[in-house]
Amino acid sequence: MKYLFQLIVLVLLLVSCSKEKVTSTVAAMDVPDTTAQLKYSGNFANGPYGTTSGTVKIYAKETVYTLVLDSFMVNSGPDLHVYLSKEVQPLNFLDLGVLRSNSGVQVYNINGMPDFKDFKYALIHCQQFNHLFGSAILQ
Repeated sequence: MKYLFQLIVLVLLLVSCSKEKVTSTVAAMDVPDTTAQLKYSGNFANGPYGTTSGTVKIYAKETVYTLVLDSFMVNSGPDLHVYLSKEVQPLNFLDLGVLRSNSGVQVYNINGMPDFKDFKYALIHCQQFNHLFGSAILQ
């Protein structure tokens, strides 16, 4: 019975954030606005549950902010979201939506006008299992 329980726990751990296919097409809305002004940027570092690379950039045009993932790659996982966060492990965050692709250029609208002195991290986060796949400090 003890071995059966250990086997079940092992299987659950292996499938909890296992790879999942994410489409890699770039939509027309994933083209950055070239008239917007670059405000912040950072480079992604790997999280404990994923391999992430590329650059994140925050652009402003008047009072509208957008987050751009550039030269971006992350290994696949279930329920990956793009967050702006006050901490590396998100407790206070803005969910910008589901990650559209595991690679390439992607653009996400930022609702409202967050204070980037507080929201200084961009995260790729598995919402379902609370697993961090990658983070970038916005400077």
